[in-house]
Amino acid sequence: MSFTSSTVVTDAPLESSAPAVSWGPIIAGTLAATAISLIFILIGSGLGLTMVSPWSHDNASLTTIGATAAIWLIVVQWVSAALGGYLTGRLRTKWVGVHTYEVFFRDTAHGFLSWALATVVVAGLLGSALSSVISTGTQATATAVGAVGAAGAGAAVSASDGTSGFSPAYFTDALLRPTNTAPAAGNQSDEAVNAQVTRVLVNGIVDGKLSADDQAFVEQVVAARTGLSATDAKARVDAVMKRIDDAKLAAKEAADNARKTASAVALFGALSLFVGAFIASVAAAIGGRQRDEDEERMALLRR
Repeated sequence: MSFTSSTVVTDAPLESSAPAVSWGPIIAGTLAATAISLIFILIGSGLGLTMVSPWSHDNASLTTIGATAAIWLIVVQWVSAALGGYLTGRLRTKWVGVHTYEVFFRDTAHGFLSWALATVVVAGLLGSALSSVISTGTQATATAVGAVGAAGAGAAVSASDGTSGFSPAYFTDALLRPTNTAPAAGNQSDEAVNAQVTRVLVNGIVDGKLSADDQAFVEQVVAARTGLSATDAKARVDAVMKRIDDAKLAAKEAADNARKTASAVALFGALSLFVGAFIASVAAAIGGRQRDEDEERMALLRR
């Protein structure tokens, strides 16, 4: 009786000792993308400054500035990511014994890593500049709010105790206001009368309209100080209140437009980053494929 023994040999998977990530090409692509981004951002800043003039009527609208900034962000990402990703794929060492699909994935990942590193570097170098772009709408909103203050709302705060949004002096004036205001106004100095009327107008701005007592008081003071008839004084007061309401409405519209512009710029900025990530990945895959094809072509020529 004889026994035969059989030995089953299984091949263990071979693991390459070389890392799948080549940081050299990634860093090279990052440097190229960062340099291009800095150049284009400086060009964009120069173009943006040409849209701003010390003469207010020559300035471009906030919507135009926001749309230009959004488009420029996409252009910067497109060009810098394409160049950085292509160099990353083209400069890496050829992977031997790796499936074509795996090569494509690695090249794509290298392009994405190059874009991510360049984005972090640019954000660190130009943090203040990016914050300035994002805060454009905030600054415009503050300007619009300042316009409301110029219309009179700011006087309420300056005349108050600094902790509330109304003027206590207005209520003091209302308590001590005489029944017949015309002689009393004539006996007071211009500064005192102007201050009292200003407080009345400020309170009307805050409330949205003048009360009946305040309306009558202001009309009597205007008639006494200007010599106008009661009808003409009432018409002048109504005209001034209409101008104040128009200024408030214009300021609110400017603030709303600034908010919309800032939101649009932020969204387009995020979109530009997505575009940059995609372009860098595709460009790296193209660059890596061209390098492998060139290597294979040279190998055939040598044979």
